[in-house]
Amino acid sequence: MSIPLRQVPVAKPVLDEREVEAVRRVILSGWVTQGPEVAAFEKEFASMVGAPHACAVSNCTTALHLALMAVGVGPGDEVITASHSFIATANAIRYCGAVPVFVDVEAGGFNIDPALIEPAISPRTKAILCVHQLGMPCDLSKIVEIGKRHGIPVIEDAACAIGSEILWNGTWEKIGKPHGDIACFSFHPRKVVTTGDGGMLTTRNPEYDAKFRLWRQHSMSVTDAVRHGSRDVIFETYPEVGFNYRMTDLQAAVGREQLKRLPEIVARRRQLAEAYSRHLSGTAGLIAPLEPHWGRSNWQSYCVGLPHWSDQRATMQALLDAGVSTRRGVMNIHLEGAYAQSGSFRAGSSLQRSIDAQFGSLILPLFTQMTDDDLSRVADSLIAVVVDEQPRQAQVG
Repeated sequence: MSIPLRQVPVAKPVLDEREVEAVRRVILSGWVTQGPEVAAFEKEFASMVGAPHACAVSNCTTALHLALMAVGVGPGDEVITASHSFIATANAIRYCGAVPVFVDVEAGGFNIDPALIEPAISPRTKAILCVHQLGMPCDLSKIVEIGKRHGIPVIEDAACAIGSEILWNGTWEKIGKPHGDIACFSFHPRKVVTTGDGGMLTTRNPEYDAKFRLWRQHSMSVTDAVRHGSRDVIFETYPEVGFNYRMTDLQAAVGREQLKRLPEIVARRRQLAEAYSRHLSGTAGLIAPLEPHWGRSNWQSYCVGLPHWSDQRATMQALLDAGVSTRRGVMNIHLEGAYAQSGSFRAGSSLQRSIDAQFGSLILPLFTQMTDDDLSRVADSLIAVVVDEQPRQAQVG
């Protein structure tokens, strides 16, 4: 009787007794919601990326919402962004009553094409929302320059990019410094570090940071920490409509432990990405992702371009049958039902490269605990599938 192969997952969070002990400490402290652990996590995160201000929230979608509100995006405005992204990128724009303007990705990559941003600007453009897709930095220097030239704020959707770096004025700097006006991060379990769920905003603008902190807690005028620490009775007020976008101290305690691991996590992921590229090089039709000379990815995901003769779904099924989990290329928001109705978005350019990327690429397993044998098995399985597909397609042709 044959023993079934162990399934290789696409992703796996790095968690152990250190996170367990951190949560235990918070539970026994009696303060489990937004409090001292969140404040410490914010301080440590800001220091890690080199940002003057960091504000923790419930997830990256809420971070994007607050960022857009802070720069003044409102009903009827337009925000230029990529369709080739998780749907949350555009949803946050619509939460503000604004319209996403989708432009295409670069040739040979998965990030927004800076050359297409300026032609998409209109009198209604209120922000540029760029995405560091799959952890690969987008061309911020060009995007920020466009924003400055037109007086348009730049928000970075850095959901996947904690630990990624960019060469900025000759110095390697962390994504999140920020280089635009605001950067937004995710701590979902699919990301490089996790708090179960959660988000963070970084900015150099103290006024933006003050707005984030007010809005995340129903716009309560006095924080819980100030009220509980006061010797005098304090009655809070609610001067404007806010949101329940808080992070708990339980999550923040986990996040603090995760930040300590970040350098070794990113280093291992970079090793794995290099190994994938070596294994896959020379295989006809397969296109390995490449870092630009000015960017270093955290390799949150390793996404390969498939040969033109491959059927994406069939390739994924063959790999799944071989015990290898994969995911299709990044979605395109404009193809989803929520955006099919008239007026829900504006196309600022052709989106053909984005569509080709979604249906012509594959995300392979990559996680810190992945062994060299795991990686070889995944790479060899993929090579076998695409090589086996080629003659059948040629015969059909």
